[in-house]
Amino acid sequence: MTVLDIVSEPLRLNGYPRDRLVDKVKELVDMVGLESKFLNRYPHAFSGGQRQRIGIARSLALEPRFVVADEAVSALDVSIQAQILNLLQDLKETMKPTFLFIAHDLSVIEHVSDRVGVMYVGRLVELAPTEEIYLKPRHPYTEALLSAIPRPEPGAKNNRILLPGAVANAADLALGCCFLPRCRYCQDQCKEDTPLWQEISYGHYVSCHRAKELELQGVMEA
Repeated sequence: MTVLDIVSEPLRLNGYPRDRLVDKVKELVDMVGLESKFLNRYPHAFSGGQRQRIGIARSLALEPRFVVADEAVSALDVSIQAQILNLLQDLKETMKPTFLFIAHDLSVIEHVSDRVGVMYVGRLVELAPTEEIYLKPRHPYTEALLSAIPRPEPGAKNNRILLPGAVANAADLALGCCFLPRCRYCQDQCKEDTPLWQEISYGHYVSCHRAKELELQGVMEA
């Protein structure tokens, strides 16, 4: 399929007027920073960043209100990542969709997200506004993830938290906290009771028995 075929497909399947298809596709590729002269080229002729722009144009063709971006920049080098992230930010301002941005790179997540949810073995363990979760994490797993973010200062020392043991089996979780075998703060209650999902401050939710008493290390404190 050419770029024209790829980007126009959702429009065609949803009854968009055929006589206006090409103009609409030109508008979409221009919106993501590609030239319309490339419409008859095939994906192998493009770089990774350009292919990602084609995918973004296709996903936004029907002007969705909600977009799932699953590891949208993980396969790109850092400079291209920045370009794609800036593009997504611009599109968020102009088209007003809600993005669910899924990634393992916490520095990328910080750049694009208004709220951050942290998952462990398929369970949401913490959810909070971005600044709050980076400065004041309340779940031990979030703390460990934040400690792995590299610091830009030459020679800076990271207070890296290394988690012992293996990740739990999500299909066969034992009684108690799913993070228990790897948590350095666990107590007897953690072995016996599954922690409840609770709001500990406005908009900040966490699933941890000790969330209100622990003082955990945020990224700015490392």
